[in-house]
Amino acid sequence: MKKSTVEEIKQRFDNDVERFSNLDTGQVSTIDAKISLELITEASKRIVPNAENLLDVGCGGGNYTLMMLEKMARLNCTLVDLSKTMLDKAYERVLQQTDNEVTILQGDIRDVELPENHFDIILAGAVLHHLRDDKDWETTFAKLFKVLKPGGCLMISDLIAQDTEVLNNYTWEKYGDYLESAGGKDYREKVLDYVEKEDSPRSMNYQLDLMKQVGFRKVEILHKNLCFGAFGGIK
Repeated sequence: MKKSTVEEIKQRFDNDVERFSNLDTGQVSTIDAKISLELITEASKRIVPNAENLLDVGCGGGNYTLMMLEKMARLNCTLVDLSKTMLDKAYERVLQQTDNEVTILQGDIRDVELPENHFDIILAGAVLHHLRDDKDWETTFAKLFKVLKPGGCLMISDLIAQDTEVLNNYTWEKYGDYLESAGGKDYREKVLDYVEKEDSPRSMNYQLDLMKQVGFRKVEILHKNLCFGAFGGIK
């Protein structure tokens, strides 16, 4: 199947801002969304307790930044997203929670210009699974490493695959069962159809190995449940 273009992905999120700005409605299809959100933000706070600058990649409605600000109120926040309507919503919500600098950048993380060695914390929630081939993954991870300060962390919560085909098939079958229990057979089919069309998830092993390859000195697994995981690296 031909995968969605960046523009098609942007349009889908443009049209669903309110739902994705609410953890209870926007994350129904994500197993353990609240747990992963708590884990990657709390881990970030503990790794970089004196953090000053936060980058939220694919920020959506701002849920990850808002949780980070609950833990560390004095962060300067840079929000990146394809969707201008998502960014506007995130900007509005984040401004209500901080007096510090809030910067929004509309665009693809692969293309936006960011300062090197600048960010203490990078959060990537449900976004990197939109990357495509190996070169895409490698250049994006290298870029995120480059813009982190030494000692900073990249924390990811995302859709993931398994490296072994029979186990990958099993986890997706179980995920389908989860979707059906949440919204019925039509919901199961709808979500799995747009995952097939829109997403290209890689395994946690692949991503942790890639982090080491681009220079991260430590990698950590925080949580995994079927085809969702929370993990990260420290520069």
